[in-house]
Amino acid sequence: MAIAAFVLGLLGLLVMNLVLGPTAIVLSSLSLLYGTKRRGRALLGLALGVADLAVLLALVLADHTVSWGLGG
Repeated sequence: MAIAAFVLGLLGLLVMNLVLGPTAIVLSSLSLLYGTKRRGRALLGLALGVADLAVLLALVLADHTVSWGLGG
């Protein structure tokens, strides 16, 4: 679960941060709760999940929309 949280948090920075960010937070929290051997990955997944939501909040405040794109 810790590795899945890390990967989902990392992917969430690029795409679908509204879905992948909270999923990474939940998975990393469960992983820490159950006492994983990969505590560092779980903490990193938690941090990336929170960063996903922070990026989403910044984009919403800057553009007043939930969706974003690279085109002009």
